[in-house]
Formats: sequence, C-alpha cells, structure tokens
Amino acid sequence: MNIIDRRLNPKGKSLPNRQRLLRRLKAQVRKAVAQSIAGRSVTEIDADKSVSVPVEGIGEPTFRKGMGGTHDIVWPGNQKLVKGDRLPRPGSGEGQGREAADSGEGEDQFTFTLSRKEFLDIFFEDLELPDMVKRRLKSSSAAVPARAGYSISGGPQSLDVVRTMRNSMARRLALGRPTDDTLAELEALLADAEAAGDSETAARFKEEIARLQRRRRTIPWVDPVDVRYRRFEPRPVPIAQAVMFCLMDVSGSMNEHMKDLAKRFFMLLYLFLQRRYEAVDVVFIRHTDEAKEVDEDTFFTSRETGGTVVSSALEAAGRIIDERYPIDNWNIYVAQASDGDNLSSDRNRVLAAMNAKLLPACQYFAYLEVDDPPANSWEERPGSSELWRTYEALPGSVVPLAMRRANSATQIFGVFHELFSRSGVS
Repeated sequence: MNIIDRRLNPKGKSLPNRQRLLRRLKAQVRKAVAQSIAGRSVTEIDADKSVSVPVEGIGEPTFRKGMGGTHDIVWPGNQKLVKGDRLPRPGSGEGQGREAADSGEGEDQFTFTLSRKEFLDIFFEDLELPDMVKRRLKSSSAAVPARAGYSISGGPQSLDVVRTMRNSMARRLALGRPTDDTLAELEALLADAEAAGDSETAARFKEEIARLQRRRRTIPWVDPVDVRYRRFEPRPVPIAQAVMFCLMDVSGSMNEHMKDLAKRFFMLLYLFLQRRYEAVDVVFIRHTDEAKEVDEDTFFTSRETGGTVVSSALEAAGRIIDERYPIDNWNIYVAQASDGDNLSSDRNRVLAAMNAKLLPACQYFAYLEVDDPPANSWEERPGSSELWRTYEALPGSVVPLAMRRANSATQIFGVFHELFSRSGVS
C-alpha cells in the first residue's frame, strides 16, 4: 500500500520541515508576533506576514566524525605568516565582517513568512473565553458517524483485520485444525521410516498426513463467518453555539475614525468566537437616541445623526435575547463600542438594563471606549466619560465585565489581548 501526501506545501517549502521549525522556534515566534502586533491592522489579518527571529535559534545539532589528537594544518595561499607568528590586531575599520549595530547589542535575524492560520494560532493561543459550558443540540446540526460495534457485512474500507483474525484463530483452535508444525513433524517421521525401510510404518504415516491435509482443507484459515466490519451509526452531537451582540453608538459624536476602531474590535472578536464555537450568530444593534437591529453593511456604513441614549441599545439586546436566544442554550457575548457620551438622565435606565437582563444573561461583556488620538503626545487624557462612570458603578461579581480604551488602530490588538487573556477571564 502506498500513501501519498498531496497537501500543498506553503511557498514551495517542505510542510513537515516548516511545522518542525515552528515547533522549535515557538517561543521566538510568539515574541516576534507580539512585537509585530502594533504595526498590523485588522484588514491585514488575512495576509501573510514576515517575522524575524534570532539566527541562533535555527541551528540544528549535527553528528560528525571525531578528530582526536593534535593536527598540523597548512592552509594554501599564506605568504606572510609561518608557524609561531602572532596575528596582528586589525586597526580601526580594517576588519571585515557583519555590520555592527549603532547602539546596544546587535544580532543577526532569520526572517520567514507566517500564514494567516499560523498567525491566528499564535495570536489566539493564550486567549480564552469564559463559561463555555452551555450546550444545545440544534435540530439543523448534521449527525456525525460514531462507532457502534461490529457487523458481518460492510465495505472493504470498514474491515477490522484484528477482530477478523481473532475470530479466525478461535475457530481454528476450537475445531482442531492441524498446524504446520504437526505436519512437519509427521513428514520428518515418514522420512525416517522410509530411510529405515519400514514400509508398514511409512504407510501409516502417509495415511495420517493425508487425513490431516484433508482436515486442513475442510477448515480454512479464514472463513466468511470470521469476517467482521466496523459499524458506524449516525449520532447527533451537542454543538457549542454562541451569539455575539455588537452594540455601537452612531450618533453625531462618533466620527469615522472611532467607527473604524469599533469595526476592527468586532472583527477580532468574531474571528475569536469562530475558533471556539461551531455555530456563531452575530446581532448588530446601532443606536442614537433609539436602537435598531440592522445587517452588517448598514451597521458599518449607514450614516445617522442624533443624540445618544445608551439604554435603548441595551434594552433592545435584552428583548432579542428573550425572543431568540434562550440563556440556557446559548453562550451570549456582548461587545459595545462608544465614545462614552450619554445623557446623565439615562444613567438609571442603563444600570437597570444591565443589572436586570444583560449581565445575568451574558457570559462576557466587553466595553471599548474609542476616542480620537491626542493632538500632542504629552496631552493628558480627559476625565472619565459619563458611560464609563456608569459602568464602574456596576457590581463586578455579577459577570465578567471588562472596559478598555483605544484611540488608534495599533492599540486594538493590545486591548483585545487584555480583554480575553487567560488570566483576565474565568
């Protein structure tokens, strides 16, 4: 039997060698990915990316023949030095070699390209989602084949050789099928009798050998009654499913820069949920002074103006959970992006909506407060926003509630890591 691996090798390189290299350089690659996060935008997440690791990390151990004792070696082409001469120290600028670093310690770098899957595997490796325990058997889920014992019929690909040969051996032992050793012993005795000229004994041995051979033909090595096939039955399996609520303020105070930051955050969360759940629903709710459930295109592109009433979006999410996503069957995650503006008179409604419905229902609530980058690097951040102060008043023991701020695209990856690090969720 010939087994041919027809998987395509990335960039024309050997796939097993590449996987082995990534395993050996896991620590260095993880560090390089963390350093490259600041310069990578979410729109580039599908693109391959080159990362650099120290060149000493790629060295492989080798075996070579030992050379004991003392050896004198004469290198051809030397017209200046003889044995015993001291090598002169090269002056400034006379040496040849690698270019030195302008400051600190320099080191050679080895650069290779990470695919999208490899990058996401490393990026999401130390992240975790809380409370992934709810299960629901969806009626639309496809059943998967599961082992269900053995069968006496089936296809060649289902043949269980071990069970078949076990049945064959048991049958042969039970019926007393003559073995090769028994026949070989009788044939040796027959040869001795013929050599001794004992025709009567030789005839008796021949008759016994013929009888045993007839019995061997009657009891085959493998009989159809011995054959067993692996049997599979379709069985429905529980599918872990999640719903992701994306809430975004689209009032006049939210400019395109802030909406872009929110979109990047939502995209990262969706990719992360897809890697953890087999079924992921996404609900988009945008709000000004009133909330609407919209499709993805409208959520990110439609322009609206008006005031800001955050409670309208929270109450809309609560109604949708009651109507379509029972909390016993769905893992519910809420991601909210806002610039923090809200009417002070809306504070009590926000607290009521969070305490009465959203916090008890969802597994994780992540709030991202977006802002414009400061005009000067030394400019101080203003005080907390109205919505930030409102959420700070919520009891933290009810549900994992995390809040972070971001004012540039380069901060989104870092904020996401902080929100979903293994040490940050439970």
